[in-house]
Amino acid sequence: MQNAKDSFYMALRNRLAALNPERTILLRGAVRPGIVVEEAEAPFAQMPADVFVVRWLGMGVEADLASKLVGQECEIAYCTCGSQSFGGLDRGRVLSDMDREIGCLLEPFRAPKMSYMATPPAPLLTQVFWDEPVYLPRVTQRDRLSRSVKVMVYSYEEQGE
Repeated sequence: MQNAKDSFYMALRNRLAALNPERTILLRGAVRPGIVVEEAEAPFAQMPADVFVVRWLGMGVEADLASKLVGQECEIAYCTCGSQSFGGLDRGRVLSDMDREIGCLLEPFRAPKMSYMATPPAPLLTQVFWDEPVYLPRVTQRDRLSRSVKVMVYSYEEQGE
């Protein structure tokens, strides 16, 4: 499932860079598109604002098919305090913009499956695909608004995975 997880993340990252090149994060001295995989980064004391954080949750396998189908639930969390120029009073608008962005990043609901074990990445024979997103209720914590989107990500296992 690691190739599918990597392919899903890279598809979203590349789509974000094209959709909103201004949404970035500075991590380990490098400016990157504003989407990170929680398990691949040092723990955050507090979730970074104005960035999408990908979390991998439960996993399931359907082995009674010609090829093994693996699915894993993904949560994409994001939050904002609004912009400094408006004193944070635009945080609802900023969260709505992020809602729209994540919807755009998830369409189309598929991406080529790649192996990122080498450079350049090697294309695999199948695709990674996912369900429509489920938007969870907005949460307010002091000056922060946050939301999570959940989506099931699927992939057929290929030989050698």
